[in-house]
Amino acid sequence: MSGKQALPLAGVRVIEFTHMVMGPAAGLMLADLGADVIKIEPAEGDSTRLLPGSGAGYFPMYNRNKRSLCVDLKSAAGKEAVLRLLDGADVLIENFRPGTMERLGFGYEALSQRNPRLVYCSEKGFLSGPYEQRTALDEVAQMMGGLAYMTGPPGRPLRAGTSVIDVQGGMFGALGVIAALYQRHATGRGQYIVASLYESTVFLVGQHMAQFAVTGKAAAPMPVRVSAWAIYQVFDTADGEQVFVGVVSDKQWKLLCEAFALHELAADRSLDTNNDRVAHKERILPVIKETFLKYGKQELMAKLEKTGLPFAPIARPEQLFDDPHLAASGGLLPMTITDGER
Repeated sequence: MSGKQALPLAGVRVIEFTHMVMGPAAGLMLADLGADVIKIEPAEGDSTRLLPGSGAGYFPMYNRNKRSLCVDLKSAAGKEAVLRLLDGADVLIENFRPGTMERLGFGYEALSQRNPRLVYCSEKGFLSGPYEQRTALDEVAQMMGGLAYMTGPPGRPLRAGTSVIDVQGGMFGALGVIAALYQRHATGRGQYIVASLYESTVFLVGQHMAQFAVTGKAAAPMPVRVSAWAIYQVFDTADGEQVFVGVVSDKQWKLLCEAFALHELAADRSLDTNNDRVAHKERILPVIKETFLKYGKQELMAKLEKTGLPFAPIARPEQLFDDPHLAASGGLLPMTITDGER
């Protein structure tokens, strides 16, 4: 998007009552689209500002590109100041437990009377139903939504390696806000929308539910699944590194055999189709593994890239700061963190 062109949500004001990841992620996405997002914080600041360990990145990641206002929402003066802000706001985002905003005097019914154009987005653990009063976390949703079961090996449920459900829940909330703002052009009124962690997780694992509905067989966890393709995994290289390679079409199979001089496999008519190759995976894979082990990581990736096959190095998060593609594409932006460093 051109830097000279106004961002799509320029002029939209968002008041954010959020903490942790899900709610802040929704506000961040709107801010990056040009909205003026004002985060309401208690006097001591958002609790994620000082989290240690794996939580240290929460606040700088999901609260950048926003303004912050410290307010005592339980005081009359603080409440009145926020109400004045909300009278001129387009959007409110919150992710507190059910009933909290109502007790503070900032529930949807009360605010929509003051500002009928307000789009009110609640980010919750669950939609309305038997579970809605439960306390939810990203981990809770991953465990009960089937994602942890599908991610780890049998008997060892494993959460995904990032706050994927919190972020996706925030994304669904932001999508709902944008849809409500669009509809407001026609109706002149805002509306109440809800996004949730649990239902977001079920959306992600829906493909495995559909697999069961179609085949009658329960989906196996990803580490032991029957893959749809014979070559679709991580391979070792000569220098002790690893590279993922996927071959997902008959054309790619031919390209692989040609690029790596796998003449015997190429001539084998019993391997012509994808389903044939899946059936004979146990005799194909040893040949591929032995072939790839002749190459160092960089040499193998260069050959795969030239051939046009899907591949990926196994990168760690800290290595992405130096990724040349992200530097060129604008996928990374400069940001000042709390110690003043960029």
